[in-house]
Amino acid sequence: MQTKTCEQCRNDRIAIGKNFYELPAWRRYLGAALIYLPLFLSLPFVLLGALILYAHLAILGAKNLKGYRDFLPKGNTFRYSSMREQITFRFDPTAPWASLKVFWAFNCNLYCPLSVGLYEWSTYLVKTVENFWCPFFHERKPFYEASAIDQSYWHIDPENRQKLHPEDREHHIWNEDSV
Repeated sequence: MQTKTCEQCRNDRIAIGKNFYELPAWRRYLGAALIYLPLFLSLPFVLLGALILYAHLAILGAKNLKGYRDFLPKGNTFRYSSMREQITFRFDPTAPWASLKVFWAFNCNLYCPLSVGLYEWSTYLVKTVENFWCPFFHERKPFYEASAIDQSYWHIDPENRQKLHPEDREHHIWNEDSV
């Protein structure tokens, strides 16, 4: 079932699929190889950073903090979770791996969910730390709502709480009393 999209929605989309086969093969394969490079280079640092942030928040007494597993899809929700059902790409003599089920099973069942989950978990933790230590509104704060907290560092002490700008003092992202 297709839904109609507004003109602005169409203009905001990233154009990539329409031009894929217009590119020379070497660019497509180099681009495909570069999918893995950022993950392999940054994975240890992102994982270490997320673990340190998680420890930081846990040491400060954070409760109900989400873990990495909370950001991974359940195995039974994968559309192509078995090798029998796994889709492949049509055979391309210059990219024979694209027609292998094992290649796509690795990408669809491991690479994508594990890497996206790690980056989402890390982002969630960074936003939680930001909400705790910095309850000052700015244009990006609405995007931090998934990491809402009960009180910020500045809300804990009544004297400091009174020093906050009224909108910062009462904002629901870092003040559960405002919900």
